[in-house]
Amino acid sequence: MPRYLIERTVGTITRDELNAASRKSIAAMTGMTGIVWIRSYVSDTDGKIYCEYDAPSPEAVREHARRAGLPVDRITEVALEISPAMFR
Repeated sequence: MPRYLIERTVGTITRDELNAASRKSIAAMTGMTGIVWIRSYVSDTDGKIYCEYDAPSPEAVREHARRAGLPVDRITEVALEISPAMFR
């Protein structure tokens, strides 16, 4: 299954708004095959959220975002995942 990084511009977002958006994201996955939310990173400074998802295609990522009411600025497919542990 391909892995994607999704960049979302959200501006200033409260923790309550973030929690509500997270619940909508989880609910939107219901009935969608192959969409898995791995984790997200929030940048209050830049007003962005960077999300990591497994999904069958960029179109599936966009459909999930549409159902959840989430913005999508950019979708990048991950070609290779590396970590420091691999080089010790």
